Amino acid sequence: MIPNHAQFIEAIQQKRKVNVRYYSTPDHGVLDRVCAPLDYCPCNGPSDGLNRYWLWDYANNTGTPLLGLAPQQIVDVRVLGELFDPADFAVGTAPWSIPRNWGCPPVSSPVQ
Repeated sequence: MIPNHAQFIEAIQQKRKVNVRYYSTPDHGVLDRVCAPLDYCPCNGPSDGLNRYWLWDYANNTGTPLLGLAPQQIVDVRVLGELFDPADFAVGTAPWSIPRNWGCPPVSSPVQ
């Protein structure tokens, strides 16, 4: 887990965007992104068994906007004052790992 894991969970529950700095293997460097925090859980497909921090990357315009970051990839996460709307993204129908009351039907862990 990252040092401010509790704040990440609170950001999910309060629908607050986060600024995440993380090491991107494809980019060979550290990236800064504003994201919506979605969940903390392992992926459902082939996996290394690690829990990952799942985020919706608003800046991603190629491929999937979902980021599944292992804790060791994350350099820093800061909770922002800006709210996100869960209706902006659709990611399935199964329950989340982290409980929340978003006023909409539960959606899945980001990776099927």
